Order: sequence, then structure tokens, then C-alpha cells
Amino acid sequence: MADASPTEPTMSGRVVELRVHGVSGASADQVLNRPHVHQVAGDRSGGFFRPRPGYPDSTGTDGITLEAYRWSDLPSGTAVRTLSLVFLLPFMLCNVALWMRPASLSGKHVIVALCRVLALTLTMLYVLSIVGMAVDLIAWRCMGAPTCTAGRSWLSWLGGRPPGIRLGVAALVPVAAIGIVWWLGARPSHSFDAFRTGATQETSAQHLSAVGQWDGSPVVGRLRSVHVAAAFATLDGSLLAAWDSQNESVVRAALAVATGAVLLACVVLLTKVRDMDRPSPVPRLEAVTRGLRTIACGLTILVIAYTLTSHEPWPRSRMLPGYSATVAWLFVSQTVLLVILAAVVIWGRGRGRRPDGQRLPRLRAMGAPVFVTIGAGLAVAFSAELVYRMADVLDRDGGRNAQEAFGPPLAYKWAIFGFFLAVLAALLVGALVTVATRRSRWRAARAIVAADFPHAPPEAAGRLRRVEQAVARARFTERLEPLTVVYAASAALGLATSLLGLLQLYPGDVFQRYVGVPESLVNFLIGAGSYAIAAILVGLVIGGIFAYRTAGFRRYVGVLWDLGTFWPRGAHPFAPPCYAERAVPELTKRITYLVDQGAGVLLAGHSHGSVLLAATLLQLPPRVTDRVALLTYGSPLSRLYARLFPAYVDESSLREIGERVGWRWVNLWRDTDPIGGWMFVGRRPGDTGTSTGPEAAVDRRLTDPQGVVPPPSDSVPPPILGHWPCEGQDEFTQAVRDLTAGLRAERRTTD
Repeated sequence: MADASPTEPTMSGRVVELRVHGVSGASADQVLNRPHVHQVAGDRSGGFFRPRPGYPDSTGTDGITLEAYRWSDLPSGTAVRTLSLVFLLPFMLCNVALWMRPASLSGKHVIVALCRVLALTLTMLYVLSIVGMAVDLIAWRCMGAPTCTAGRSWLSWLGGRPPGIRLGVAALVPVAAIGIVWWLGARPSHSFDAFRTGATQETSAQHLSAVGQWDGSPVVGRLRSVHVAAAFATLDGSLLAAWDSQNESVVRAALAVATGAVLLACVVLLTKVRDMDRPSPVPRLEAVTRGLRTIACGLTILVIAYTLTSHEPWPRSRMLPGYSATVAWLFVSQTVLLVILAAVVIWGRGRGRRPDGQRLPRLRAMGAPVFVTIGAGLAVAFSAELVYRMADVLDRDGGRNAQEAFGPPLAYKWAIFGFFLAVLAALLVGALVTVATRRSRWRAARAIVAADFPHAPPEAAGRLRRVEQAVARARFTERLEPLTVVYAASAALGLATSLLGLLQLYPGDVFQRYVGVPESLVNFLIGAGSYAIAAILVGLVIGGIFAYRTAGFRRYVGVLWDLGTFWPRGAHPFAPPCYAERAVPELTKRITYLVDQGAGVLLAGHSHGSVLLAATLLQLPPRVTDRVALLTYGSPLSRLYARLFPAYVDESSLREIGERVGWRWVNLWRDTDPIGGWMFVGRRPGDTGTSTGPEAAVDRRLTDPQGVVPPPSDSVPPPILGHWPCEGQDEFTQAVRDLTAGLRAERRTTD
């Protein structure tokens, strides 16, 4: 859409208030709080809007020009795409973990390499789950049993055929599954290609400035080629392992060696961090990765053809030979990699400190292994559930013979049991933390409410209690570290128990023999865990639908999704695309354009919109930032991002943002907000130090609610806003006036 913003001389000396919304998915008229708006730049996915001229109240505070940037369709979009992203959640979590490394540079490349190899294991697990469903359960077990194919026309046409033909045909299902994720990872999204800026020189030393600035397509393309090659090699290995090792043939041995060489090459390439991370295309490296992918595709064709045509004898076994051991060894490999990653992070932990001398929270150091473990745990749970549900479909009568015939591999049983215990442990720790911190949180909440409403009448006691409850709940955000760490540790322990599957030890037998827990109870817990995973999957699908259709629901689930898709795909190429690759360059171009037209720009970012503005400000040149002011409200920059991504958001990056805008920065926050908060030291719960520099004037606390009794003009008291925007509050208007005055004073000084 062509820019319809004014370019006449009247723009000179004006101030444009550019609002960037958070994760609520608000429309442009809601962001601007004006009923009549029109688009002046951008497209349907992301664009800039202004109130229509000629309508009443078409300007902002003191007549400034209002403008809104709406980006909510970039990470979501169509309902089909939203649901596809739900099933890619484990890939997204693994990708986010790459950016959660500690602030210390020591071990950086080792952490990146480990995260990428772990991401590769998730792709292999994805393929193995499809192999378990289509090749093992359907082709090997069901199609070879007349009682299973009876009455099932979609299976009986291959029933009784030689095993090679059944396996070769069924192998087309995982081939199609690989093709789907290949297509999802390669297709363009929301015209991101038009916003690729290529390799440019950073305008800031802060790592956050790189988000949205560098062209991530070469890195993602290399990673995608490697993952596709590993996916096909995993399928090849599953088929080749099914033959009887006592009747080894030269052709099969050669195919097996080639398959192993492809997998080894994939791992080696992922450990070459500096080469893989080159921002510009490197012909030799691109040729290597694409050549490896081509070789893997050709090798799969040969393996399937050999499986279809070979007359070698097949072993007699209930389960696809080699499949259970392959799954178990993959789980064990993931456990070893997670332990190594945690050891590397712990080794470098404790080097980073806040300016007040206090140690960084534990999650700032352990975020990478914790989130990788959560992602791997979800991937294992989803894969196991897929195999379990297919086994239930094929198991008609549910009798013991059918259970033995279609029972999933022991590794999956241990994985589901471990997942269920991990969830129980997290719930138990969550309850303990809630109870243990309740007194301190409520004590702080009562003190805050008493200071805010010292003259509240007795009839407002119930309302005061609800405000105290909102403040106490909001403070629970600082207590989430134990839950995530406990769940991650439990999930890693569950993966480690897969080693017992290699020893042919059943969970019920082990716990009854060594712990005294009845076998029937263990089997019941495994079944309950399976249904719990199914419930989680259904919940994610419903959540994806509601997040797409309902703005209110998106406010609760969108913060996690938008946090994950904000970061470039540096670990897993099948993770959702990074919308910052478009949003940040688009904001940079628009702000530069407005300043070049002679306007001052007041950037107002709510919630995650403030994160986009922070990354944008670190990329703007000084001639632009000299004419820019910043207003943040409900911002998670310090409260969440500094905890989760200490290498990218810390005290120094926040100070640089303040220095770039000449400390024309106001941050509004509420005690009832569980997501947004303060920016600088002295505002966090438990901080003893106070800010004395220019940053001391940045944070402004908002009283929430604005009253506990109904005003004379209303019948109900003011609402508790929490994380909701505050554009309609007097404090927001005053902050706009203060920052606008600073912009105009700066212009008079330069003139």
C-alpha cells in the first residue's frame, strides 16, 4: 500500500506518537482508541494506521499526530497456519533455548552446537514416531495378521504380502511427513522476503540489535538441508535395521554405511557453528549442505527400492526389528546431550551479576538446558502418544493377546511414565511454592494496598481484598524458576529411564520389585499419562483456535507464543518463522522516514511491543534517535526477558536504549501486572539498592485500580487492569506531554 502520510512542510516540527501493541491482537482502532482509521503504510499482515482526518478527535494529546503499527497477524495469521504452529511447539521451544545462553561468552559456541544437535534429535524423533505408526504397527504387525486386517479395506489390500512390499509401501508415509515439515520450513510467510536486509553493520554492540537486522535465510536454509538429510537417513536406518543381521548382504551393508555417513556428516556440520552462522550465502557451504540433502534423498529411494525388491529372509519377531532399540538409544543420546549442556552452562554460571552486585537469578543461567529439556520432553510425549493411539486403534478387543501384539516399545512406556511423573512433580512443587510464598506475597500486597488506599471506607473491604489478591498473584512471576527447573529435571530423568527399555525391563516390574509399588498401579499411571498427553494436545489445538479467533484469550496464551516466534530460527529450521525479521526492519524504516520528514517520533510500546521497539532503537542511527522518545507500559523487558535472555537483555542494553533517546524515556508499570514491570535496579522485589542516575526518572508506578469505591458518576468501582493497556489513563497522557515537551526542547536546541 502506498504511503498516504503527509509529506508537506506542515510535518516539520510535528510530533508523531507511534503506538505498537502487545500480544492482545488488538485492531488498529482499538490501539488508537479512535473509531475511524485508515492504513497509511504496510499490508494486510502488518501495517501502519492513522485516524481518518476530518473526524472529531482525530489527533492525540495536545494535537500530536497519532499512528499505530499493527503486527499481530505476523506470528499468527490463518487458522490452518496457527494449528500447524501448535504441533511445532517442541521445535519452537528448542529454538528459543538457543537464545537463552548465559551472558558470559565462554562456551557460547559449545552451547549453540549442543542445542543444534539436540534439535536434530527432535527431527529424528519426529520421523521415528511416524515410522512406529506406519511401518511398525500397520505394515509389520497389522498387515501380517489376518485378524487385524479383517474388515479394514484400507489395510487388507496389502495383507499377506511379503514384508518387503508392506514396509516399502508404508515407508511412503514418513516420506510424506518429512515433506510436510520441509514445506512448512521452506515456504515464505507474510512476504518476509521483502524485508530481508542482508548482512549489515550493527549500529550497537548489544546483541539484541541483531534481531531482525541480519538475513537469517542462509542459516535457516543450511539447517533445513541438514535436518532433511538426517530425517531421510533416520527412515533409511529404520528400514535397514529390520533385516536379519545373520544374513548380511553387500548391498545392504553398503546402504547402511552410507546412511551412517550421512548422519555423521549432519552432526559434524551442526558443530561447525562459525561456518553455519555466516550471514551471507557461501557457495561452497551451500553446495555441501544441499549436496548432503540430495544424497540423503537419493539414498532413501535406493533403500525403499531395495526393501521392495529384495528376496532376503526377514526375521520373525512381534515388533519391527531394531525399532525399539533405535528409539531407546535416541532417548539415551538426548539425555547425555542434555547433561553435557547443563554442565557447560553450570560451569560458566555465576559470572554475570547485576550492577548492585547481586547474583543473577538461577533461570538466567539455566534457561537453555531447561527449555531444551521441556521441548524434548514434549516431543517425546507427543511421539509416544501418537504410537499409543495408533496401537489402540489396531487393538480391537483390548485383550491381553492384542496388547502384547500391538504394545508400543518399552522406551515409549518409560517415556510416558516419566512424563506423567514430571508433570506430577511440577504440580507438587508449584503447590509447595504457592503455599511457602503465600505469606510473604500477601504481606507485601497488603502493604502496597494500604499505602495506595489509606482512606478506604469500611464497605470497601471486599474490594481491597480482591486488589491484594491481584497483587499477590502478580508477584508469583518471580517464583516460577523452581517449577521449570523441577519439571526439566524430572523430564530428563524420565528420558534417562529409557535405558531400562534396552534391558527389556518393564516399568511395572521394576517399581514392584524395587520400590514396592504394585504393577497394576504403575500400568494405570502409564495409561493416565497417555490420556493426559492426549488432553494436552487437544488443549493446544483448542488454544490455537481460540488464540486465532478470540483476542481476549490470545492475551493469555499469546505472550508465550510471541516470545518464542520473536527469535530467529537459529537451532531448528522447522520452528515457526521469526516475525521480527519483518517487524523490526519495518519499524526502523518507518521511524527513519518520519524523522527525515522533520517530525519528532514518540514511540509508545505496550507489552511485547516494547521489545520490538527496543530492538529497533538499537539499530537506528544517532541522527534518528536524537528525534525519538520512548514510552513503555506493561513491558516485560526487565522482568521476563532479562531473566530468560541475559545475553541479549540486561542492564547495559537498557542503559544504552536510554542513552540513545537522551533519557527521554518513561516506563509505566503496575503492581497488579504479572507480565510487565519496572526497568531498573531499585524497583524489583527484594532489591535494596536505588537508582541515582538518569535511569531513576524512567520508572513510574501506576496505582491499580484507580479507586476501590464507585465514583459519583458510576455504580461500580474502577476495574483492576493488570496487564491491560493504559492509553486512557491520565498518567499516560501526562507521560506523553512530558516526552513531547522533551522532543520539542531538543529540536529548539538543535535549531
